[in-house]
Amino acid sequence: MSCECEKKLEAEFSTTKVDISLMDEVINKFNRENGNLISVLQDAQEAYGYLPLDVLQMIADRTGSKRAKIYGIATFYSQFRMKPRGKYIILTCQGTACHVNGSDAIAEALCEELNIKVGDSTSDWMFSLEEVACLGCCSLAPVIMINGEAFGNLTPKSARKIIKDIYASEKGEAGK
Repeated sequence: MSCECEKKLEAEFSTTKVDISLMDEVINKFNRENGNLISVLQDAQEAYGYLPLDVLQMIADRTGSKRAKIYGIATFYSQFRMKPRGKYIILTCQGTACHVNGSDAIAEALCEELNIKVGDSTSDWMFSLEEVACLGCCSLAPVIMINGEAFGNLTPKSARKIIKDIYASEKGEAGK
């Protein structure tokens, strides 16, 4: 990688080395046809859980597309992730109902409990914390969603308890 843009990508996104051979089948499936880059990126993300920079480089090399075009697509569309995510994806609602009912305090409590910032993952890859504009659960405000399950009418204390309960469950200590 050479330009400043690419150096910023390397600094901001995961540069973990991955087995790029998983992409052979994906690349062969689309046979260098124009207009398939989004499909290739979707399949790559399905294979790895995110889009590692090594994989983006391999896609550029194998499809004949410019790296800038591939990086542009991968960073433009919100469906694509440039970093690995945790086992549990926590979405904190920032919609109006949640905001007026204390979603900022919930997000702050989660950040403190997990020792991460919004947009990051815990070092054990157990949790990723993300903010969303609205979860559509306004009657439960403030609400978070963890892997598709909504938790509502939260307080900072109850939000922390949810995290502690998940950790306990993962360690086999649930109910103790």
